[in-house]
Amino acid sequence: MLSKEKLNRINELAKKSREKGLSAEEKAEQHALRQEYLSTFRSNFRKTLESITIVDEEGNRKELKKHKH
Repeated sequence: MLSKEKLNRINELAKKSREKGLSAEEKAEQHALRQEYLSTFRSNFRKTLESITIVDEEGNRKELKKHKH
């Protein structure tokens, strides 16, 4: 999970970008933070999907099959 400080920094940079624009250094920082956020989000989402079990009308439990992309 991303720290609260990093999430706050992402939001600060987004606000500054809309209002004034960002320096090259800030754009690089924003990009790195966004990539870290997306990586964490995807990992957590994947874990959520992998923990889902389908229960049919008869009460049989089936795990979702892994999809290869």
